[in-house]
Amino acid sequence: MIDEFGAVLAAIGPRLRALRKREGDTLAAAAERTGISVSTLSRLESGVRTPTLALLLPLARAYRVALDDLVDPPPTGDPRLRPRPITRHGMTAIPLTTGQAELRAFKSLLPAGPVGVTPDPRSHQGYHWLYVLSGRLRVVLGPRDFTLAEGEAVEFDTRVPHWFGNAEPKAVEFLSVLSTSGERIQLKVRPEDFPQLAGPRGR
Repeated sequence: MIDEFGAVLAAIGPRLRALRKREGDTLAAAAERTGISVSTLSRLESGVRTPTLALLLPLARAYRVALDDLVDPPPTGDPRLRPRPITRHGMTAIPLTTGQAELRAFKSLLPAGPVGVTPDPRSHQGYHWLYVLSGRLRVVLGPRDFTLAEGEAVEFDTRVPHWFGNAEPKAVEFLSVLSTSGERIQLKVRPEDFPQLAGPRGR
């Protein structure tokens, strides 16, 4: 029984690290979201600090998962994914891969909303592939501003500042595949296409 309890506790740290990386957070960003110090988060993820309910509750809330998902061992012998939708800035994304995957895939939905929103481009390490399932997606990529229609796709290096949103006041669904490890899918847009970029930029 003691060995089983120890195994459950030992699994919490890697699970917390995977959830943080899925969110794209640094330890400092996670600390700001949860109110838990960077050193405590680091010790939790490495297994040095024993997790308590007082620590796990704000983490579960920040990562939008049930407390059981942090504590219980993952199911075995069942290959089916049980994705939990993630909502950020009005967009809902359903993970299609596990948090440990080299390539992360999502089915994303932008609900019907206003057009003409002022873009707020961001850049980070990695490569991104988008494929529109329905609707029209506005994509801002460096100095370029264009629209993807149903059945169209784009690939780009995410060090190029980018943003996407509704191209018309209707919902748009699209598939998104993101590589954060530097593994290329098939680049069609590269940072050297944009000489104004001085180099890689973080989130």
